[in-house]
Amino acid sequence: MGPDKTHDPSLWIRSLITSYLDDPSRNSLWEEPGEPAWAEPLVGFSSGDDPLWLTLKSAVGPFHWTPAEAFAQAFPEARIPPAGLTVISWILPQTEATRADNRNETSVPSRRWARTRTFGEEINDLLKRHVVESLQASGIDAAAPTLLPGFSWQNSERFGLASSWSERHAAFVSGLGTFGLSDGLITPAGKAMRAGSVVAGIRIPPTPRAYTSHTQYCLHYAKNACRKCAERCPAGAISEKGHDKGKCFDFIFGKVIPYIKENYGFDGYSCGLCQTGVPCESRIPVPDER
Repeated sequence: MGPDKTHDPSLWIRSLITSYLDDPSRNSLWEEPGEPAWAEPLVGFSSGDDPLWLTLKSAVGPFHWTPAEAFAQAFPEARIPPAGLTVISWILPQTEATRADNRNETSVPSRRWARTRTFGEEINDLLKRHVVESLQASGIDAAAPTLLPGFSWQNSERFGLASSWSERHAAFVSGLGTFGLSDGLITPAGKAMRAGSVVAGIRIPPTPRAYTSHTQYCLHYAKNACRKCAERCPAGAISEKGHDKGKCFDFIFGKVIPYIKENYGFDGYSCGLCQTGVPCESRIPVPDER
């Protein structure tokens, strides 16, 4: 018997996520018998009235949702105040096999990495639906912002192309990691990962943030050192100034997508070389590591 949602809803929700991924029929790319698509997940929580949500909206643009705005997309008649909402966020770490394959590449993603980015992300979306359906079956309204009809990509005056909801930023607010030079989120399980989230009409104590800066775990920002992700980027899209989205997108659409189609036999969108072969690949790096 799993955790009781009436006594500790945070344990119950963690169990919903971990038990879903423990099922090899759900968490598999079918590359090798019994090989999971994702390693053990990390789960965090944040309150719908955390001041960081308004800070993000102000920085990105008016189209970027707060949790309350995302929730209202799904439940326009609901009268739940922001403080009554919880953002459930999770990290799906890449497996060692996937990381090792991509670590060996220098110009294009490995087949395993490309499959995980494409088909593994489908697993992530199914997990979002599972969490939403499980909560709703228990009488708790919930929605996955990135799966809502209103979710979109628009131009941010400050950041260029940006979405109405960011899984990485939800994870940051929920205590799961800080950003690196490449814009990737460095978590206790490293930067080689994907993230997911659900907004729910339930109050769960927020996960404490073990950091005071949004770039605290990055060696470049902490010590003006490393920049290994820049060395790994085949597009030259990362420098000490940060991540050039235009160069990154041009490389992915111009080279990577056609390469995946021609060599791996499916439509895929990925790269991830800056997430592997770096000190923050699978953990938070120590200051003297680079």
